Amino acid sequence: MVIGYGIINLRIPESGSLKSKRSVLTRILKRAQNEFNVSIAETGRLDNYKFAEIAFAVVGNDSRYINGKVDHLLRFIDNLQVAEILDTKTEIMVVSSFMEATGRELNIYDEL
Repeated sequence: MVIGYGIINLRIPESGSLKSKRSVLTRILKRAQNEFNVSIAETGRLDNYKFAEIAFAVVGNDSRYINGKVDHLLRFIDNLQVAEILDTKTEIMVVSSFMEATGRELNIYDEL
């Protein structure tokens, strides 16, 4: 299993209130969810109407695919041109199978 996740810090220059910030973020978050099937949410700078912090996560089985999807997501958000990306921090994590990690063998009763 491969997990790609990260944090994106945004500046929203056109925002003049928390309500307008929420409108811009809703547009970014909904479009990203629909386009990439990722989990994405606002996670920081909640009370600042000019800046936002959003986090995302995506899961798959191929690290090249997940890395490409993360890169495509960042370009997609930048191309929306409703907020300026100040910085990003992303990470790709490969997780071995749970059964491999425990060293146990699967038997007929484990499926019940």
